[in-house]
Amino acid sequence: MNKNNSLKLDVYINYKGNCREAFQFYEKRLGGKIISISTFKDLPDPANIPNGAKEDDVLHARIEIGGTALMGADIPNAEPMRSAYLSLTIDSIEETERTYKLLSDGGQIFMKMEETFFAKRFAMLRDKFGTNWMLLCES
Repeated sequence: MNKNNSLKLDVYINYKGNCREAFQFYEKRLGGKIISISTFKDLPDPANIPNGAKEDDVLHARIEIGGTALMGADIPNAEPMRSAYLSLTIDSIEETERTYKLLSDGGQIFMKMEETFFAKRFAMLRDKFGTNWMLLCES
């Protein structure tokens, strides 16, 4: 096992052309903070823009949500997340329900918001940007 304290795990998501919109939504609605957004037009050599990508598509972006970095890019033909989830632990039932309504709007619900044996509220969903979320309120 690596005992290197400089090791840090972050999450990276590929979007189908809506990375900027998703990050702006998460910043405004989840209280995140966009740290940076670079586009394909920022590349030193425009010949390196992938087929199907537009100059204004996101090459690399970083947002911090709840102390965790989320990074992303616009990748032509990207597939939505399938078996990985971003898990938000939220302090209150009210805020958990607000977040559930916000993220499920235009998305797909896998497990509706409800009380479980392990949480006051729990839900699993995919938002309108293709990002999978687990919402958890333990108290």
